[in-house]
Parts: sequence; C-alpha cells; structure tokens
Amino acid sequence: MHIRPLTQNFHVSGQLKPSDIAKVAEAGYAAVICMRPDGEGWGQPKFSAIEEAAKASNLPAYYLPVGGGVPMDQAKKLRSLLKETEGPILAFCASGARCAGLYQMAQQIGG
Repeated sequence: MHIRPLTQNFHVSGQLKPSDIAKVAEAGYAAVICMRPDGEGWGQPKFSAIEEAAKASNLPAYYLPVGGGVPMDQAKKLRSLLKETEGPILAFCASGARCAGLYQMAQQIGG
C-alpha cells in the first residue's frame, strides 16, 4: 500500500486489498473511496469485499467507479463527500491517478 497525500485531508493509493482496510482505519482515515470499477483487472477484489472489511473496521466506504474518462457526475459526488466528511479520506484505484484527476475536477466545479 503506497499512499500519497494530495492535501492534508485527501490521499490516494493504488489498489487496496480487504486486508489493508484495518490498517487504513488504524491510520485515522475517516473514509475510504473506491474509484476502480469491479472486474477491471485480474485478481482485483470486488468492492463488496472492501466494503465488508470497512464495515468490520467501522470505516465508511464509498464506491465511485471511474472508467474510460472522468465523468462529471462522479466529480459532483466526490465534491459532496469531501464536504460531508470530517477528517482524512483515502481514495484508491489501480494506481491513484484517476483519484487525483477526479479530485482536481471536484475542486474546479461549483457547488
């Protein structure tokens, strides 16, 4: 798990495994966001497995899949989550790049 901070409260990572989630919660994250669509890569855990591990760690988990571009609806949803969540958020996809791109888009849209 290689975590990169974009801001004090928004960090990105490549693919997380269910076994990583307890460590994420212990590190003090307020929420985790999966931006990788289920079935995108071989051996990738489904979001339901991530969500189950997050529930076991009392960590909110959100599914905002981004594939084939950065959709505006997902940026709006991310913007809402950023406003509603107090504390640091860890977002992940295959490499963290989509998470960083969607974060930038969410910052640029109004609302």
